[in-house]
Amino acid sequence: MRVVAGVLSVVVVIVYAAGSGLWVSTGDSWYRALDRPAWQPPDVVFGLIWPYNFLVLMIVGVVLAATATPTVIGWWLGLLTASVVSALAWAYLFYVPHLLWPAALALGLACLLTVPLVVIAWRTHWWAGLILIPYVVWLALATSLSVGYALRN
Repeated sequence: MRVVAGVLSVVVVIVYAAGSGLWVSTGDSWYRALDRPAWQPPDVVFGLIWPYNFLVLMIVGVVLAATATPTVIGWWLGLLTASVVSALAWAYLFYVPHLLWPAALALGLACLLTVPLVVIAWRTHWWAGLILIPYVVWLALATSLSVGYALRN
């Protein structure tokens, strides 16, 4: 069961990465024409933080699957999946039909769902929670950017 949980956790993150790659398009003319929030980091930051985020989500998922109780593993998988679905909803809503406010709400939900993931990881292994902090901070920043785009465009 632990192996299945670890594999499921990794698969959810791979779907997250693939889905994001499918919908997120920052090179198209629509995105480039948007009025950007002043606090948006340079593009290179996005290229650095996302591989880190995906990697630590997989590491923590595998570690929890190997060491946590079945109840904790269930909460992890449920919250991770819900957070990923919300984050992918943001990517789709923002970049495909260009629904900026619904996209911002979806990303805000993903951020809120990630907070208990950090708590679960921290309670199981403090270092696991610690390495997830940049991810939840990034989601909070991304949510603020998404709201900023919705306000300006």
